Amino acid sequence: MDHSPSTLIGDALDRVDGPAKVTGTAEYAGDHRIEGGIAEGYIVEAPAGPGRIIRLDVSAAEKAEGVIAVLTHRNAPTQKPYGTPEDEGRFTQSHAVLENDRVRHFGEPVALVVAETLEQARHAASLVEVKIETSHGIYNPLDHRDREEKPESVDGLDAVDTQDGDFDGEFTSSGHTVRASYVTGAQHAAAMEPHVTVAQWDGERLTIHMAIQIMASGVSAFANTLGIDEENIRIISPFTGGGFGSKLGVHNEAILAALAAKHCGKAVRVAQTRRNVFANGPHRSRHLQDLKLGAGKDGKLKAIRHYSLAGMARDYPFAEAPASPTRASYAANAIHTIHRVVKADIPNVDSMRAPGEAIGTLTFETAIDELAEKSGIDPVEFRLLNEPEADPTSSDRFASRRLAECIRSGAEKFGWSGRVTPGSRRDGRKLIGHGMAVAIRPNTLSPASAQVSLSKDGRLTARLDMTDIGTGSYTILTQIAAETLSLPADRIKIELGDSSFPTTAGSGGSFGASSSGSALLNACNSLKSALGERLAQAGMPANAFSIKGDRIVAGDREIALEDVLGTDGLTAEGAVDPENHGNGKAEYSYGVQFAEVEVDADTGELRVRRLLGVFDGGRILNRKTARSQLMGGMIFGIGGALLEESLMDDRYGSFMNRDFAEYHIAVNRDVPDLEVHMLDGHSEDSNPLGSKGIGELGICGAGPAIANAVYEATGVRVRKFPIHLEDVLEELPAL
Repeated sequence: MDHSPSTLIGDALDRVDGPAKVTGTAEYAGDHRIEGGIAEGYIVEAPAGPGRIIRLDVSAAEKAEGVIAVLTHRNAPTQKPYGTPEDEGRFTQSHAVLENDRVRHFGEPVALVVAETLEQARHAASLVEVKIETSHGIYNPLDHRDREEKPESVDGLDAVDTQDGDFDGEFTSSGHTVRASYVTGAQHAAAMEPHVTVAQWDGERLTIHMAIQIMASGVSAFANTLGIDEENIRIISPFTGGGFGSKLGVHNEAILAALAAKHCGKAVRVAQTRRNVFANGPHRSRHLQDLKLGAGKDGKLKAIRHYSLAGMARDYPFAEAPASPTRASYAANAIHTIHRVVKADIPNVDSMRAPGEAIGTLTFETAIDELAEKSGIDPVEFRLLNEPEADPTSSDRFASRRLAECIRSGAEKFGWSGRVTPGSRRDGRKLIGHGMAVAIRPNTLSPASAQVSLSKDGRLTARLDMTDIGTGSYTILTQIAAETLSLPADRIKIELGDSSFPTTAGSGGSFGASSSGSALLNACNSLKSALGERLAQAGMPANAFSIKGDRIVAGDREIALEDVLGTDGLTAEGAVDPENHGNGKAEYSYGVQFAEVEVDADTGELRVRRLLGVFDGGRILNRKTARSQLMGGMIFGIGGALLEESLMDDRYGSFMNRDFAEYHIAVNRDVPDLEVHMLDGHSEDSNPLGSKGIGELGICGAGPAIANAVYEATGVRVRKFPIHLEDVLEELPAL
């Protein structure tokens, strides 16, 4: 493929960081080495909670071979109280650990053993004796609906609730209605790389090597926790092994590493084990979602009500917004959305890939499918019939909405021939079902800045504190810089993941590529303008020039770059401000997913046979990495529909399936050949690049498409997720 600089954006350029990753030279946080060595920390978890520590004996652990120190609330360095200041928000508030004798939840750290080797630390940790005096705890929000309250905010939305139109009147007058109550299970992100941090102090300066998605808020979190100035904190994270929202912020291992390094006077590494992650990393709460939908006899939607209830971890203000897609998908005379939480004594609840939309489309699109059937209208046609002309909730014009095009293209590519009688499509002893669902997610742009430097030998270095969590940041930023400055990709060096670099919004919310990419584009254009000015001063044409190695060509003249730049080269900065884009229009990324499933008529075993998606991501920055992101999302969707669930023992507030033996994620046998199609486009109102976020779009719609296919195969409308064979076994149609 031609990767000439003039056409590089959009090409399926191989990952520029690929060789470093496959040869093992890409340094992840756990790989970091320091001269003089790094001590290893091992977390001792509370065996119960909430409550108070009434006995904590670390004497045997302190005497164990290789042990340097055992940190507890008795000897840990001073921290600011957990959750303060209250106006900081969850990412930047104090994340104090070992603060006092209070235990907030099962699994919270009560001690950290620091030793010369990990094996020594782990053994010594087993010698720590702890006893908790427990107090009454709330674990399952569904059992405590009398304690529900309206959160101050919900993730990603301006308003917690909406009440547009007369719902009661419209629902009562509807010719067809659906009332459905769903429960979606708790989930953990289960990134390949567990949370890990290496901390080192140099006087008052703290250097942190950690796995994190957003650098700037991480710096603030350390400052607010440890009571030090942000100028004395540097976070370094050039590579992160997956995040899915779980590494947006700072978690227990990071604070413990900083405390231990301070206490011990040497660098300390703390890596959460896989089991630790289920108590010391964030999770998606289980949800109750009640939906009421009404349509006229003509199939036009009249009334939509979406109520959600979830657990919110105490002193950690996060609430997911499952009704987010409900507000923007279809036209209706009345749309009411309600979000409620119950404050619970559980590990932190926080963003997990496609927060809101992943579980919101799961229930809403399943209910929409049911209403289409009751209306006697094909599911594809029902969705097209209810296409809105403007945003259903805000009434703002859409920046671009190509959902109908996605639906029609997907139906054609899948070979959709309409809904058949449930249980009537068979392949031997397999019941076959087809289903479809819409994918939608808000498309946002966040403030970001970048710096670029051109050396006298014609090489460009770009610096941003943007992170690469496996999504391809290094590659797409290389393409943007190369195309903008007409440089070959191999003469571009992208440096990321250092909090001392220009600030971006990091990786999360599907805004990373557009935000950091737009800032880099602006910086490169600023550099181009500055270079043109210098050429003009040298008496050369400044409107059309190209860099060829260490020389610059303008018209029929050529000059050494050093003669234009000097020995120090040329540096420029750039930024993007969301206030300058969007024009007040509603911004979303769109897609549709079609699924084929098989259900064993004897055992009820469920398998996905086909999954096809068509997506509108605006201008695609790299077709290879974009396809990878969408495909990964679709696989995530399979897990959410059929497999993934963190099971809590509601007597004690402890997650029971804390490893991959029992927390089931989609593996090769669960995933069929996936078809990923992307519309060609350019969303001019979205950002200077014309791109849209796609990192989480692939999850949306995958689960409900599978659930709707399960219904066509079996005739069973399942009201809980994930769907297991026992949910359909008793009602399977006879062969």
